[in-house]
Amino acid sequence: MSQNDTRTSLSAQAARNLATATVTAVQKTEITPRWLHKLLPWVDVDGGVYRLNRVAKAEKGQPANEFGEVKVELLTVDSGEPKLPATYVDYELQPREYHLSTIQTVIHTHTRVTDLYSNRIDQLREQVRLTVESVKEREEWELLNHSEFGLLKEVVPQQRIETRKGTPTPDDLDELLTLVWKKPAFFLGHPKAIAAFGREATRRGVPPPTVNLFGSPFITWRGIPLVPTNKLAVDKEGKTSILLLRVGESQQGVVGLQKAGVAGELEPGLSVRYMGTNDHGIASHLITRYFSTAVLTDDAIARLDNVSTKFYHEYHYPKG
Repeated sequence: MSQNDTRTSLSAQAARNLATATVTAVQKTEITPRWLHKLLPWVDVDGGVYRLNRVAKAEKGQPANEFGEVKVELLTVDSGEPKLPATYVDYELQPREYHLSTIQTVIHTHTRVTDLYSNRIDQLREQVRLTVESVKEREEWELLNHSEFGLLKEVVPQQRIETRKGTPTPDDLDELLTLVWKKPAFFLGHPKAIAAFGREATRRGVPPPTVNLFGSPFITWRGIPLVPTNKLAVDKEGKTSILLLRVGESQQGVVGLQKAGVAGELEPGLSVRYMGTNDHGIASHLITRYFSTAVLTDDAIARLDNVSTKFYHEYHYPKG
């Protein structure tokens, strides 16, 4: 067995410990609930490419609506038979194309280890489970931070605002709601940002109510849940961002993209394929996740920047 095979395959000692000393699955600290994945509607991409068609922008001299799109000519008629305007809705000749991104890795397991030490817990299945969890954690990070399609990058300048005083206040979230007012679905923020908002709301005498989703409580603002994720970074100064999303194709919102029906599919868009066993008895399995995300209209997402998470209030209580 090569040094690389030794380093990347399950050791016999670790397998024996799992097989004989415990009946519980291996625990891994990095695993999170990954609410974003659960809350995004997922669209199956046929052919690996998702084309986003939008109404064309008005050229110079053309009537335009408030979003700069070609305006549809209409006439309100109360009486008589006036000449009606002729119109059509023009759309982009070169729609944006989203090519699915890929997360891949190869699991190496020694057949002797998986054969001998798979008693109450299947060693291979456990290796696959733990690796899949890591793949999903990476996927959620990419959905937010990818340089091409990450949601932080996809927010257009007119949909970005900054906090008024650094801390995230009810006023700031209300301002965010004015940018995504058509059926907003949820806020997304780092747990520290959500805690900072809770402090500010409580300080103003309006502690946020909670709602239960997926069996867990979330604080809300204006009835919209604030969903936590540790994939939105907090910098050294304690600054971060909060997103507000509208989701779904029918709502012209944000959607996840994936390719279902691939060979060795474990779940839609995620596959595990056996790659063979080498001369050293090392079995290899390829784990692949195909995914991307798309913001269907500019007003489907907004971003609150310069969110400070380090400010705490001093409360003074009267002496009893």
